[in-house]
Formats: sequence, C-alpha cells, structure tokens
Amino acid sequence: MTDGPPPLKTIQRAFEILDLLKREKQIGVAELAQTLDLPKSTVHDYLRTLRTMGYVVNESGSYRLSLQILELGGQVKYRNRLFHVAKPELERLVEETGEQASINVEERGEFVILHTEFGADSLRLGIYPGLRTPIHTHAGGKVILAHLPEERIEQIVANHGLTARTEYTITDPDDLVEELATLREQGYGVDRNEQVVGMGAVAAPVQIEDRVVGSIGIVCPSDRLLEEDYRETLAAEVQKSANIVSVNYQYAP
Repeated sequence: MTDGPPPLKTIQRAFEILDLLKREKQIGVAELAQTLDLPKSTVHDYLRTLRTMGYVVNESGSYRLSLQILELGGQVKYRNRLFHVAKPELERLVEETGEQASINVEERGEFVILHTEFGADSLRLGIYPGLRTPIHTHAGGKVILAHLPEERIEQIVANHGLTARTEYTITDPDDLVEELATLREQGYGVDRNEQVVGMGAVAAPVQIEDRVVGSIGIVCPSDRLLEEDYRETLAAEVQKSANIVSVNYQYAP
C-alpha cells in the first residue's frame, strides 16, 4: 500500500481512461462512461483534454491511444542503462539458441519486460516491452524476487498476493520460500507452464555486488525444457549473459 494523501481524482480518472484504452484498444464515450460509472459529458471532457494533449485519437467517435504513448515508452527504455548493456547479449542469445530472450526488471512489485529479442524458433505470445506480469509466475521474475531483501519479498507478497495464472503457478507462500532458496543456491531458475501453458522459461539474475537489478531470460516451448541437455545449455547461456551484463553495467562508458 502507498502511504500519504489519496491521489487527485481528476488525474486518477484520466489514467483510468488511459488504462481502459490500453485494454480495449478502441472504445466509445458511452461504453467508457458505463465502465467508469460516470456521466457521458464528464468522460467526453476528459477525452477532449487527452486528445488536445496528444495522448488519444478520435476515430469516427471511438477513441484509441495515440503514438505519443509509444514515444514516452521509447524514451523510458532508451534512457535505461540496463537496456543498452543487455541488448548485445540478448542478440547473442537469440543467435545462439533461436529462442526469444529478454531483459527484465522489477517495478512496484511487478515483473516488467524492458526489452525482448526474437529468434527464428521463438514463440509468438504477444510479449512486448513494458508488459507487466505477477513476479512469482515465472523464472524471470522469481530469480529477481529471490535476490531481493527478505522484507521486500514479504511486502511484495502481501501487496500482490500469489494469484494463479495456470494450475502450475506457485500459490503457497511456503512453496515460494522453498523455491526462492533453490534459485539462490543454483544461480538460475527454470519453469514450465507457470504463467502460460505451453510456455517455459530459463532465467538468471543480473546482480551488481549484492543488489539485483534485473534478470535475463529465455522463453521457449515448455516441452523443450524436458530435455535435460537443452535445459542445462540454456541455463549456462543465461548465466553467462547475466555475468557479462553485470560487468558491463558497472564499467561500460
């Protein structure tokens, strides 16, 4: 929970509208008003303001997010040091494995994809930079979680819970504690079907001294991870990349 005074209602409503447009892609005033339980005139005023500011576009009475949102997201990514030092390693991983590789971070207790590269054999699951998912639901998030301070782990679990994405997702706190201890010991994580049935992941943390700044992960069809040799090969590759990114993060100009 966030301490301090409640948010300004006008700003909160504006972002609620943007979030709805993100989910629905395109929506009319009446549907927005019904969803938010607001008068149509009020919703129209918000949309008109957002359109004037360049954040939404009106197309024949329906509204969608504008590409100005893309510009904001692009600026966030390209100003991020971790993105720049990790990108060459992601490209190497894709070249070596043919799978999808990503650099990921934790923000506000959630797992966020910072950047992803696709290989010739990659799954295509609609994964994109900025995608947020529960941090406990796959290897890329759990290897970050495993290296956070204990009180931070407890805070994240208390705030976000351990909701199930599939029948394979860890939802028991004791099981999660045991899993995180295993990940810390072996230096990488593997999961199968925990976030999406049919999807597997292998990931390693990027650490600067005692601080975890993110994770590097490879996503592939979960059945491929049944092959021990392949699983160990991917684990070795993500650990190698995580070590290189860690060094470059500290010393690259």
